[in-house]
Amino acid sequence: MLQKCEGIVLRTTDYGETNKIVTLYTREWGKIGVMANGAKKPKSRLAAITQPFTYGYFLVQNGRGLGSLQQGEMIASLRSIKEDIFLTAYASFIVELTDKCTDEKKTNPYLFELLYQVLNYINEGYDPDIIKNIYEMKMLNSIGLYPTLNHCAICGSKEGKFSFSIREGGILCHRCLDKDPYHLKISASTVKLLLTFYYLDISRLGNISVKSETKIELKKVIDSYYDEYSGLYLKSKKFLDQLDHLKVDN
Repeated sequence: MLQKCEGIVLRTTDYGETNKIVTLYTREWGKIGVMANGAKKPKSRLAAITQPFTYGYFLVQNGRGLGSLQQGEMIASLRSIKEDIFLTAYASFIVELTDKCTDEKKTNPYLFELLYQVLNYINEGYDPDIIKNIYEMKMLNSIGLYPTLNHCAICGSKEGKFSFSIREGGILCHRCLDKDPYHLKISASTVKLLLTFYYLDISRLGNISVKSETKIELKKVIDSYYDEYSGLYLKSKKFLDQLDHLKVDN
């Protein structure tokens, strides 16, 4: 049965000499895998549409096992990402995180829209560090993590000077810091941004300018929280961290 879907290429895996298994995140069906026969051939009509990050319409022959990709129509190639090694690294992290945080064939139109908007923002030149942080915060619920960000995780207070506790899974007010001697000291700006990123409607994102010190704090909190609770290992994150060191060295 032939069916059409709207999707984004998360990754591809070579299969034999000329074929690819393509993992798509689709609006209609969630994450699916399809066989793209002959897609590794340079002149294949499926070669361009099966490149990572490509956004398009896909015509799939569904059967009992893996569906077969019959043809595709590109909506956006996100060319700026593909032409820049740094942007490619950020986009690779976004799609790998999506892949690791989602199950096969679980429809989630909200997540599909979020994924496209995030990749499009990176493609359009928005600060990729901030876009990455927003996406990381929004993906937490997908893996069953719900950080406490709008009040103290211990006493519930909404007033005071706050730090972040990995152990308590959220912010701590200055009165409760002794409950976690390993809390992370962060600025008021970082506290506000963590909350904003978690709840923000990303389609309403304007220009966000964030100081480098705040970016460092955001990265430390988000990385530490994921490391402690997510159980995820992302190859793309390791590469992204290596590129960060290159930027610092330069």
